[in-house]
Amino acid sequence: MQLGKFVKEKRGLTNLTQQDLAEKAGVGLRFLRELEQGKETIRLDKVNQVMNLFGYEVGAVPLNRNHLANEES
Repeated sequence: MQLGKFVKEKRGLTNLTQQDLAEKAGVGLRFLRELEQGKETIRLDKVNQVMNLFGYEVGAVPLNRNHLANEES
């Protein structure tokens, strides 16, 4: 699932407007709108401010390079 879609879904389940969520997370309304619309260049620290309200965090995840090589074969 895409990050923006995830945030929008969680926001809907908690009955928050974009404005409400932006205020609770301490981010701007414009940022939240861009996040939900799938903008590709957004600040990770601000994404985590939003995600933390739902008990999640975005971060680096190590890839299993061997697994990827096997899929490409």
